[in-house]
Amino acid sequence: MEIDSTTPSVARIYDYFLDGKNHYEADRAAAEQIIRAYPNVRQLATENRAFLGRAVRHMRASGVEQFLDLGTGLPATGNVHEVAGPDALVVYVDNDPVVAAHGRALLENTQAVLLQRDVRDVEAVLADAASHLDFSRPVGVLFVAILHFIPEGAHELVARFREALVPGSYLAITHGFWDEETEADPLDVYKRTNAPVTVRTRGEIRTFFGDFELVEPGLVDVSRWRPDDSEPSERLWLAAGVARRP
Repeated sequence: MEIDSTTPSVARIYDYFLDGKNHYEADRAAAEQIIRAYPNVRQLATENRAFLGRAVRHMRASGVEQFLDLGTGLPATGNVHEVAGPDALVVYVDNDPVVAAHGRALLENTQAVLLQRDVRDVEAVLADAASHLDFSRPVGVLFVAILHFIPEGAHELVARFREALVPGSYLAITHGFWDEETEADPLDVYKRTNAPVTVRTRGEIRTFFGDFELVEPGLVDVSRWRPDDSEPSERLWLAAGVARRP
């Protein structure tokens, strides 16, 4: 697939926020616009990545040995297969060709695989993932900073993934939210990327979990979900939660 370096990519913008090297001039220009509107966005990206690691560690401690990371983005410190350990089975899914190229190179000589698929094509994703994961056993499904890039049908999409999971499986989500307290809105910049942002209320985000049971501390700001540091960061406008299918 031909790579479009002129349209900002949310995966490459995120990589820029994390001080990665896989981005083009259009991505850097868009990222700097977002930083000017929302100076804490680099911290948000870092906290989001840290939450991913904490969520995976919690699932592993709860007996989960299989993970499906949807909208994985470019490889960065603390990839799921690195946190979960060499005995875990991990399937990454992303439709960005740059992500696919870098991800597959990283995953050589590991049990993890990367599928270049659109997460909205649920049946195809599940069918391909089933070649690597056993859905008759618990799976940890990760929607980390991806659902706010899906403007329509996001709740139905997540519900279809939930239905594929057996008891003991987990769902982890981070999702941007917004309210009138903030003075600047960075989201207009995302309208010019390959995946404009749709923010939702906490109540709307909570419904993504369906009848799964949220583990403590529930749906909270991303830096406040079981922080490793006793002093969580200031409010970052990214809700995070982990829930288990009873």
